[in-house]
Amino acid sequence: MEASALIIIVALAAVFAVISLFFYFVPVGLWITAIFSGVRVGLGTLIGMRLRKVPPAEIVRPLISATKAGIDLDVGQMEAHYLAGGRVGSVVAALISADSANIDLPWKRATAIDLAGRDVLEAVQVSVNPKGIETPRIAAVAKDGIQVIAVARVTVRANIERLVGGAGEETIIARVGEGSVSSIGSADSHKYVLENPDDISRRVLERGLDAGPAFEILSIDIADVDIGRNIGAELQTDQAEADKNIAQAKAEERRAMAVAREQEMRAAVVEAEAEVPRALAEALRSGNLGVMDSYRLDNVQADTRMRQSIADED
Repeated sequence: MEASALIIIVALAAVFAVISLFFYFVPVGLWITAIFSGVRVGLGTLIGMRLRKVPPAEIVRPLISATKAGIDLDVGQMEAHYLAGGRVGSVVAALISADSANIDLPWKRATAIDLAGRDVLEAVQVSVNPKGIETPRIAAVAKDGIQVIAVARVTVRANIERLVGGAGEETIIARVGEGSVSSIGSADSHKYVLENPDDISRRVLERGLDAGPAFEILSIDIADVDIGRNIGAELQTDQAEADKNIAQAKAEERRAMAVAREQEMRAAVVEAEAEVPRALAEALRSGNLGVMDSYRLDNVQADTRMRQSIADED
């Protein structure tokens, strides 16, 4: 009895496993949904997707959406894009959005944009509805030495044809910043920049900044202009401080040379004074100096020392 019950349980488990495996490889519910949506997808195709490790829902549901929008797509190409790492749902949504906006977007271009790492749906939306990009604070110095800080708002529209290989928003921001710095730096006075902020936009647009990027610049507006530091005065102050340090160093050098010269002269005097007794002795030996002359010279020296001592005490 127990053996029969065990056999029945094993048989039921095997049947359940076979049924589960069948419905896993044969998504009957998805197949029925596709049929009622007007999309002809064979069960063999769905089973092949499972065997190729492609989730059938990732292909069939976008295919249903495209069919309802009147866009004819190939299942094989959709599978190939998924296996290449693409986002099939996003690409199909972009195709539907582009078709509604009368934008020419073939399947190959859309998949190339997606595989390039860009959001193709967002690109189509930005192509239809331009968006604004705000640059960080751009600091530049006018010719009068006053720093001017500006913030620009750039309105761009996606260029579908240049999304593959074209530069992104970072390049737009960098080019607008470069143009703004050049425009402010060429102004004779910071007051002119404050009075004519639109001149910055005009000069930046004249530089053709949208050559190459994946976005087309529609307008550049200066959102904010502030006055920064007086860079010219700071540079002059720094230069004056540097000149003062140089002058002090040169004066110290001259003083050190004078002290050394004085010490050399004192040494020469001491050396000369040391030669006096030797010269006197030589004069006495040779008879050029008498004893009385030497005695009077000693008296003169003693008198000189006494007078100097009295003067030092006073």
